[in-house]
Amino acid sequence: MLGEGQFGPGHWRLSTRHRLYYRVKPLVPRPLVRRLRQVQRERVLRGFPLDWPVEDRWRRFLWAVALGAMARAGLAEMSFVGFWPSGAGWALVLTHDVEGMEGQRFAAAVADLEQRLGFRSSFNFVASRYRLDRGLIADLRGRGFEIGVHGFRHDGHEYDSRTAFEAAAAQVNARLQELGAVGYRAPLTHRNPTWIQALEVEYDLSFFDTDPFEPIPGGTMSLWPFFCGRLVELPYTLAQDSTLSFVLHDPTPGLWLEKARYLASWHGMALLNTHPDYLRRPTELDRYRAFLERVEELGPRWDALPGEAAAWWRSRASDPPEAAVWRLGQDGQVHLPEAPQAAARVLRASADRPLA
Repeated sequence: MLGEGQFGPGHWRLSTRHRLYYRVKPLVPRPLVRRLRQVQRERVLRGFPLDWPVEDRWRRFLWAVALGAMARAGLAEMSFVGFWPSGAGWALVLTHDVEGMEGQRFAAAVADLEQRLGFRSSFNFVASRYRLDRGLIADLRGRGFEIGVHGFRHDGHEYDSRTAFEAAAAQVNARLQELGAVGYRAPLTHRNPTWIQALEVEYDLSFFDTDPFEPIPGGTMSLWPFFCGRLVELPYTLAQDSTLSFVLHDPTPGLWLEKARYLASWHGMALLNTHPDYLRRPTELDRYRAFLERVEELGPRWDALPGEAAAWWRSRASDPPEAAVWRLGQDGQVHLPEAPQAAARVLRASADRPLA
């Protein structure tokens, strides 16, 4: 399930139609690309084997296993290592993919908005598509934001073959080292769980719980991080802003808030990916601002940078703190340990605290 093996051994290979599309894409006007996505929406949803926007089967499977084990052992409750630190019931992780120069120019404005509202996020820059603004990157990092890499060229060809990927990975690794970055998201969420082991990163952001609209549709069905080989995988669990804008034509944050409410109820990770290239449009930025302003309604949470979430998941697996013990009752309800009021809401990133 987590490796998307249920979709068959050819799942990671782009179809002939998609390969042809990426060859002609530079010649196709963007409005036409968006119109085609809208026209195909219903057909895509009808043929999609998972539920969307909420796919509940992996969560139900985990709960059934745990409750079944309790019943066989005659236990009234079971202790387990909690999903999140500091008594937070769920986690919120904000990420941005900076696809082009216009997005890079607007990134500081996105960071300003988040900082005013008390949030921090990661900005993933393409390694070799535009000239990187080193002053911007230094400023973002100095303000407590995280820097990651979003592939090599973002042209749709990095995953054409393993040879092509390894050549691109060498360039990505060089940029990662140069930027002091430890995270990666594949362009266009093209992905392969075996190939990405060649990347010198701590975590990957290229998978999702369920998404029918990506070039390689599918999903891990997981509402939490998981280990993908030696990497921590942080799947995005909220629809991308491009889906809301260009497929659904939804100018509101309603879908994000509805899914985040579900994730909070099951102690999951709400990981959102947006694009400064699109957020520079007033309606897009208004929707993002409204989401950040209303997320407070959903209960105590941990606001984490992706690097912090990945570091926590590693420590949770190897050396969890005593305070991280949660309890599962026979009714399927999770009981969190009591935490000081100040710690119940968020853990903040700070500029002087390096990522693990």
